[in-house]
Amino acid sequence: MFTGDVDIVVLPGAAGEMGILPKHAPVLTTLKYGIIKVRKGSDEEVFTVAGGVAEVQPDLVTVLADRAENIQEIDVNRAEAARKRAQEYLAKGVVPTDPDRYLVMEAALRRSNLRLDAVRRYRKGGTRYPGSEK
Repeated sequence: MFTGDVDIVVLPGAAGEMGILPKHAPVLTTLKYGIIKVRKGSDEEVFTVAGGVAEVQPDLVTVLADRAENIQEIDVNRAEAARKRAQEYLAKGVVPTDPDRYLVMEAALRRSNLRLDAVRRYRKGGTRYPGSEK
């Protein structure tokens, strides 16, 4: 999704947010649901990430994500529809009748909320989506 020289990469590591600068010590970390920021000068690109791993070498950061998306490419209507479907499914009952489907819907809800929050917070122009006024 991104290749290039940058000044800093900010990752949502398992132990918390990590700022990676050039010449960083080698690190291997799992990633939690969150935001990856890539900065070069005053330019910044922002990505959502839903789990994965990151390997940091002194001159290279490699991210292998379960799911990732540049926030400029997020389809807000699709994310909102996915969130609504997941909320409706999960609202049907506390005890899941199909545990695998229940876990899939929980993950879909988390991803949708992450994507919509990222758009609200980081997309240029202050793009809003339905329900974000709360």
